[in-house]
Amino acid sequence: MLTRRALLAGGASLAVSAATGPSPVRAVARRAPLRDLFRLGVASGEPAPDGVVLWTRLATDPPALDGLGGMPRRHVPVEWQLARDEHFRHVVRHGTEIARPEAAHSVHVELEGLEPGAEYFYRFRAEGDLSETGRTLTAPAPGSRSRALNLSFTSCADYQTGWFTAYRRMADDHPDLIAFLGDYIYEYGDYEHRVRDQAGGECLDLAGYRLRHAQHKTDPDLRAAHAIAPWAVVWDDHDVRNAWAGDVPRRRRAAAFRAYYENMPLRRAQRPHGAALRLHRSIRWGAVANLHLLDTRQYRDPYACAGHSGTVGPDCVERLAPGRTILGQEQQTWLDAQLRDSRATWDLLGQQVFMMEMDWARGPAEGWSNEGWDGYVASRDHLAATIHAHRRNAVVLTGDVHSHWAGQVSRDHRDPGAEPVAVELVTTSVTSAGDGLDEYPDTRNLLAENPHVSFFDGRRGYVRTRITEREMTVDFRSLAYVTRPNAPVRTSGSFVIEPGDPTLYPA
Repeated sequence: MLTRRALLAGGASLAVSAATGPSPVRAVARRAPLRDLFRLGVASGEPAPDGVVLWTRLATDPPALDGLGGMPRRHVPVEWQLARDEHFRHVVRHGTEIARPEAAHSVHVELEGLEPGAEYFYRFRAEGDLSETGRTLTAPAPGSRSRALNLSFTSCADYQTGWFTAYRRMADDHPDLIAFLGDYIYEYGDYEHRVRDQAGGECLDLAGYRLRHAQHKTDPDLRAAHAIAPWAVVWDDHDVRNAWAGDVPRRRRAAAFRAYYENMPLRRAQRPHGAALRLHRSIRWGAVANLHLLDTRQYRDPYACAGHSGTVGPDCVERLAPGRTILGQEQQTWLDAQLRDSRATWDLLGQQVFMMEMDWARGPAEGWSNEGWDGYVASRDHLAATIHAHRRNAVVLTGDVHSHWAGQVSRDHRDPGAEPVAVELVTTSVTSAGDGLDEYPDTRNLLAENPHVSFFDGRRGYVRTRITEREMTVDFRSLAYVTRPNAPVRTSGSFVIEPGDPTLYPA
């Protein structure tokens, strides 16, 4: 396993080849500290049976206002190394990539030809500086059902509102894969009351988005989570602009998309083309689980009822209109095919906003969020019908709402007798909304209004799962506080889901 010492120190200098490289002890002893080009850490992502993506970005001054991290406007060669052990005695791949100023000196190494279901360690060197060591994994071989998937997921990391302790606690668990479900950054300017100061104002251009990503990457807890396991990422609104629904000016959207790609361990297939970036894709963990990552922002129809993204009542009949889409036709067709052709035990839908119906009004009144799938009922009905038709064991993984929830997605929420087709697990935030509470004043009323909801917790944290062909165990992990660093974590709820039964059973 990757030790804390190896994670922080990085190990030896990179060798030109595995056979002739210096020993880790000698290299560390004679290495003199230089500028530290690797202040943004390392990351990996997109595990496949034969490969993975390695990432880093060079920066000597991360909060530089031009967004370039203090780097010179020239190309910088970056060596990389992949090994079977954390001491790099058994190097299996090495090479050199060029960090270019036009890409904010980011590096993406897209590897193929690796062993399936294997653990690897990686690091980078540039101009004499050595990165920390990262741990990554490849997915099991296609058809394999013997390897469990230890998956953790979270969302919504607002730098100004708290400390990123949730990332550190996820790293402590040594997961196989971390899914981040949106709002990796917040585009806002300075808050009047804040826990931590951020550099720069509101993100409006490429320099602003690059700067915000760079400052996040300097956080040691986030760096630890990136270094411990591969990530699979999707965005939500604050990665671009609050509550956006395709209406962001193309220039700003292109800037946000470009910075997002530069700062994430994504494949070349996700490289943006101006104001377009295809982020929906599937990651397969043998035949145990498929993780289908959805984009509910870029292709959605405008908000119903005069563009209002908040809560709407029964008079907003437009949300029920046939053909209203939150995914867009191309993504919906792609997802239909993924579910139709799936042979995995589980199909996980990683996405951003509440899918199950949620009545937010007390008593006989009714109120639904226009921003979630309640504003796009036709899309939800279509997906529920597809899951039902193909008899998939679907579990929806959701972010956005800054609290833990668990419940069921119905075949038709307007029919009280309709059967459930999927379980929905909603993760709380990393920091957004501050420390939170175990229970809010209206929690019991909300649960009474929504009997298909089984669990709520209002603290910050993440969700930890273990997925096998026989069952999926779920732990909701909650922090006592985030307005101070180093909070302890506890399990606030544990459940089990069994194939063929979209029900949450207490563990």
